[in-house]
Amino acid sequence: MTSIKLKTPHTGEYEQPTGLFINGEFVKGVDGRSFDVINPSDESVICQVHEASEKDVDIAVNAARKAFEGEWRSVTPCDRGKYLSKLADLFDENVDLLAAVESLDNGKAITMAKGDVGAASGCLRYYAGWADKIEGKVIDTNPESFNYTKKEPIGVCGQIIPWNFPLLMWAWKIGPAIATGNTVVIKTAEQTPLSGLVAASLVKKAGFPPGVVNVISGFGKIAGAAIASHMDIDKVAFTGSTVVGRQIMKAAAGSNLKKITLELGGKSPNIVFDDADIDNAISWANFGIFFNHGQCCCAGSRIYVQEGIYDKFIQRFKERAAANKVGDPFGADTFQGPQVSQVQFDRIMGYIEDGKKAGAKIETGGKRKGDKGFFIEPTIFSGVTEDMKIVQEEIFGPVCSIAKFKTKEDAIRIGNNTTYGLAAAVHTTNLNTAIEVSNALKAGTVWVNSYNTLHWQLPFGGYKESGVGRELGEAALENYLQTKTVSIRLGDALFG
Repeated sequence: MTSIKLKTPHTGEYEQPTGLFINGEFVKGVDGRSFDVINPSDESVICQVHEASEKDVDIAVNAARKAFEGEWRSVTPCDRGKYLSKLADLFDENVDLLAAVESLDNGKAITMAKGDVGAASGCLRYYAGWADKIEGKVIDTNPESFNYTKKEPIGVCGQIIPWNFPLLMWAWKIGPAIATGNTVVIKTAEQTPLSGLVAASLVKKAGFPPGVVNVISGFGKIAGAAIASHMDIDKVAFTGSTVVGRQIMKAAAGSNLKKITLELGGKSPNIVFDDADIDNAISWANFGIFFNHGQCCCAGSRIYVQEGIYDKFIQRFKERAAANKVGDPFGADTFQGPQVSQVQFDRIMGYIEDGKKAGAKIETGGKRKGDKGFFIEPTIFSGVTEDMKIVQEEIFGPVCSIAKFKTKEDAIRIGNNTTYGLAAAVHTTNLNTAIEVSNALKAGTVWVNSYNTLHWQLPFGGYKESGVGRELGEAALENYLQTKTVSIRLGDALFG
């Protein structure tokens, strides 16, 4: 069986694919293994899905290779764009279902999940527009030569996505890869495979040729490792932790030196100056850390407030955080649902305990909410020092630290005092301060008077240990292209 009838509180009964989507069909895994998908809201088993082994990865890669060397190569750039546009239309038509499956599987609030689906369709449509705009150039070197470059797809791309934004990351990876003429094998996170499989059914409905998009469910240590080290995969894209990113890089280098892009962890500073609009800053600080339950690689988990407004800010910020509605993801007014899994819940609670032991003060939160499901109260620490684990290590949950600073130079120094460099934010009404601090922060994205305002047109990626390469925007296209130079000798002059 490769599908099952399920229900969501938002949409009722629907058909949930459970097989591996390979070569345009949902199939069983070769070894016949499956694994449980857990509902993080009540810890029940939603269903089981087929687990991909190394053998299944081989089959998927073979299908992707056959498509790349065959039918897909003859599809025009314009038609590639049409496929992506059709897929985006199907996302829009099925927004309620996709969002509901995302909330059921991941635990995110339904309102947030709908936003994710809209952003996913926007991303797919954006790259549909790029498909017929991939161009080379003519380079004039001398009268005896005609030289040009052309952009070509890399080939078969392995893509490994995380559990915090399952559908959005699916679109971020699929969009630029398909627009540039590649074929893909994408592995969803083992914690959240369901929405990616529903999206795969839409790939089939959109009429993509078999083998162009293959979607598999499986574990990182098995299927993910097989993708990273596969000798017939030409490029691997990974979004996840820095620890696993290092393993992916080693596997890519140790196999066929496949091209890589890595979007990894973060410990982003959110800097608030005395002259900031304090209401605006508090609102964005709240969204910056507690959005998506704090399970966001660019979360503003280190909040630095200038000493002139620190006391006022911290009092109002903890009141705002305590007001966040934590509960049923399908509740209309829910802002924060459960953490994704027991493992993640335990990890976050471990960091909270470590912060207490290190001497930091909990201003609000710090406890489990309820006795069922993986819910954690929005948590704010004060009285922190720069060497504390909760300040230096990525927690990936609804936990932040807040500290004061004196000068602009202090803010820049402590903002950069991390091994990460994914994102940052500056809150000020002084344009000079905004530009100077933004330019000095070692981060791939800096928001001014906002936070987490990602958009598919804007490149996203990290400095330092936060990654290699860029997602989104025109910049992402280069990750999936290679440049060929053709030099033609003109005339009949002999060499030498």
